[in-house]
Amino acid sequence: MTTHAMVESISKWAAGPGYGPVLTQTDVYLLKIPLELNPILKGEHEEFQLVFNLVTGETGGFNHDSRDRDLEFTQKRQPATIPRVDTLYVISTLAPWCHTVTNPTGVTLEDVLNTIQRDLQHQITDPEIVSLPPRLQDQITRTSTSRQSDAHSQWGGHYYSAAATAGHRLRCDWYRDKHFFERMFTNDGYCQKRLGFAAPNCFVMETCA
Repeated sequence: MTTHAMVESISKWAAGPGYGPVLTQTDVYLLKIPLELNPILKGEHEEFQLVFNLVTGETGGFNHDSRDRDLEFTQKRQPATIPRVDTLYVISTLAPWCHTVTNPTGVTLEDVLNTIQRDLQHQITDPEIVSLPPRLQDQITRTSTSRQSDAHSQWGGHYYSAAATAGHRLRCDWYRDKHFFERMFTNDGYCQKRLGFAAPNCFVMETCA
């Protein structure tokens, strides 16, 4: 095997801190280098389609050619972007929150998913819920009630009414039935509108049912 072939045998998405520099937030802004998003996050990996439940945090995947066989998410420690960065911002087309993902040794796929799921376990505030039309408020409350009922059933509990659970609406309930990760992509115009700025490390997340 030639030296060049030996180098090429290691994927640029290989897990570990030794395969490239980690750009800081300042580096990203000053250099203005476009970041290549990991194909798993883009939903474009040829052999692995990520399945990520925003409510439970469960992860897995499948191959498009073998949809009947579940795959383990073994790529979780791969870098989220090339070049590697210490900070990513993720916003959603359905929800108002911004997920700030950080790792001084380089943000990984696991960091992205863990941060999103952890952020979505916070309760929805009263000003946030009342900003929505009554129909959407009701849908979110029903989603919350169903989620808590399922959780209590698993532990032998009892059904909680909508009135009892209205004060325990979590951010993940905002997604209603669309609580599975679909893909991430860049959209500078949308990021500018939502965050007041656009940068190479700002990404938009789409979800599906």
